Formats: sequence, C-alpha cells, structure tokens
Amino acid sequence: MQQSAHPNIYLFNPTCEYAVGNGNASWHPNKILQKMEADLATLPLYFAAENDFVIVPHLPESEFFKHLQKVGITPPHFVTEKQLQNSPPEQIGQLKPWGWSPAVHKRLENLKPKCQTEFKNTPVFNWKPEYRELYSKKFALQILHQLVDNYQSPNFIGENEITEVCKTQDQIEKLLAKWDKLMVKAPWSSSGRGLQPITKQPIHDKVWEKLLGIVKEQGYAIVEAFQNKELDLAFQFELKAGEINFLGTSNFSADKKGQYLGNSLNGLPDELDKDVKGFAEEMSLLIVPALKKEIGKSDLAKNYEGFFGVDTLIFRDDNNTLKINPCLEINVRHNMGLLSLYLEKFIAPTKKGRFRMFYNPKQYFADFCQQMNHDYPLVLEKEKIISGFFPLTAYSKSTQFGAYILV
Repeated sequence: MQQSAHPNIYLFNPTCEYAVGNGNASWHPNKILQKMEADLATLPLYFAAENDFVIVPHLPESEFFKHLQKVGITPPHFVTEKQLQNSPPEQIGQLKPWGWSPAVHKRLENLKPKCQTEFKNTPVFNWKPEYRELYSKKFALQILHQLVDNYQSPNFIGENEITEVCKTQDQIEKLLAKWDKLMVKAPWSSSGRGLQPITKQPIHDKVWEKLLGIVKEQGYAIVEAFQNKELDLAFQFELKAGEINFLGTSNFSADKKGQYLGNSLNGLPDELDKDVKGFAEEMSLLIVPALKKEIGKSDLAKNYEGFFGVDTLIFRDDNNTLKINPCLEINVRHNMGLLSLYLEKFIAPTKKGRFRMFYNPKQYFADFCQQMNHDYPLVLEKEKIISGFFPLTAYSKSTQFGAYILV
C-alpha cells in the first residue's frame, strides 16, 4: 500500500447504511451490531498504509502483529478513539470510514479541521440530506432501468421481472400473485441483513409484521422476484473527482436467506459450471463499461468520492436460460468484495481460496481459530499462503465475530 505524506484515518462502521436510512446523527446500532463492529474493528488494516491509523475499541495484542508479519504485513497504527482525541496527529490526509453517514460525520467531526485541503474539497467532507437516496436500493433500481433501456441485451433480466418499490401490503400481494416467490429488502441495509425471502404462501402474520415494519421505518420496501440463483458477482469501482475507475470483479456467496457468507479469492471457484463461468465473463465485458457510463452521468458521480461495488445476480429463468440482473444493488462504501481483491495478494497466484466471515453464537472466534489451525495448518512459501487457515482480525477470549482466509 503506497503511503501518503499525511496519515489517513480508518474506521470500520459497516452499519453505515442503517445510519443513513435513520438519518439521525446520534444513531447507534443495536447491541449485536455494535459487537460485530467492535470485534472486526481491525479489518481496515488491509486498506491502510504503515503510517495510517485504524480506530479500534481495544488495542490488539502483540501476537497479532507477529501473525501479520508472516505474510509480510507491516500494520498501520491501531488507536482508540480516546487516544485519538487526546493526541491526534498534527495533520491528517483523509478520513476513511468504511462508509459515510450523518452519524459517522458527527463521530469524526473533531478530526476534520486537521485534514488536508484536497480532502476538504471533496463531496464526502460534509453530509447533505440529498445524499440519502444515493445510498438506497432505489438508486440501484434507477441505474438498472437505464441499463435495461439503453443496452437491450437478451441476457438481461426481463422487463416484467424488474424490481419494484412497494409502500403497501396490497402492492406486495399483487407482486406475489405475479411472481409467486419474492425477496423483500429494506432500502437501507447491508450484508444481507434487512432481507425477507417469501417462498411459501400464505404469508405468515409474523412475516407481514416484518415487511410492514420495513415500510413504516424506512418509507418503502424494495421487492424483487425470487430467482433461481447461479452466481453472485460484484464489480468494484473507485470514484474520484467524477472519474470512475474499475478495480476488479469479486464473487461472493450468500446463504438461502441472502445473508453474506464470504468471497472467492483468485477467480471463480473451480467447481463452478463452465456455462455459468463463460456467461459471467461475457457479461462482465458488457456490463462494466455500461455501469461506468450510466453511473458516471448520475448524481453519485457528483456527490461521492471513494469506493463502491455493484452487485449483480446470474440466475436461470423458467426456460432454464441464463440471465443476469446487471445492477441488483450498489454499495456506496468499502465492502467485503473490495476487501477480497486486496487479500488476493497474500495467496500464491496459482492457489484459490475463500475469504469468510465467522459468527457462531455457541462458539468464540478464538476457539474456532484454535480448531482451524489444527485442522488446516498454515503453509507459506516466500510469505505467500500455499494452503491452510489464516485469521484476518485480532481476537481475545470474548470475540464472537471474526474474518479469515482458507486456502
């Protein structure tokens, strides 16, 4: 990672979408999400340079530093918020939270005067109320319509299956009658949270309560046809001064409920169907330039600077034909797919691996690591992982969430 003259400051706040949806600068995530943010707080280290700072609730133990050195990482400075308030660096390059929201602006406010002019002149230096919709799944739907209209590919999702915005139970019921199975999403949510698949009818009262709760809380729900999924692909970009740069493609996996599980490293998994692989490669060539063009004309290009990822979905239609939704969601923030591209450099180029998140209410991450180290011992060659298990986040006895690589 190249160093800038002035240190950047990183913060892991993956609940940023909820904070944007809520809109209140004093918003806080619930207990379990707070625990996730705290346990995974060291994760931005993989984006940071040696002279940068990563904000953490507790400083990692020296063991963690030795562990990182095995793969040639000289980590950035870890610092608590209190330490940062008491003795901040003289000058700061940029503030780099995982994602922006009114709440994170308030949290990092005291550091802003020390930032460089270049950063002060970017649209992310201050929050404006009109940014809220750019972080919503409705914005992705707007881009999807533009792609389907302007690049009429027979491989794209059909007009009659395009996502809709629903504000009432009646509207949801009509789509249920039309599509039979649904995926209902909160407009502001991330990592597969705020999702409700509907695959059985009639809809249970408890499920209706959840769906109408989304509408009540966020103003509307995003409703998609539930597809026969083959592959989740995400295209990663960086937006700077209105210019969009393509960084690479990531392949992620989610469970049946749509919750994020992890990413493939060093290309698509070997066991993937050849037809699907070929289709994914062919579609990437069409969709990446199209996304750059359409998003480049949008308000996002004017009002944002930083990373973003576009999730797409490859599925089979009723005739068993491969189709793609070329813009299912836009994650306007750092994201796990982007992180997986950064992690590939730690693996031997000829090897494939998985980047995974850990959470098991019945087990601590430390115990899981002990078991995995025993079952999949780490094998290195010239500081590259040839095979085995490599935890990515620092942990103590009470850590419940974690992240790791398995090669």
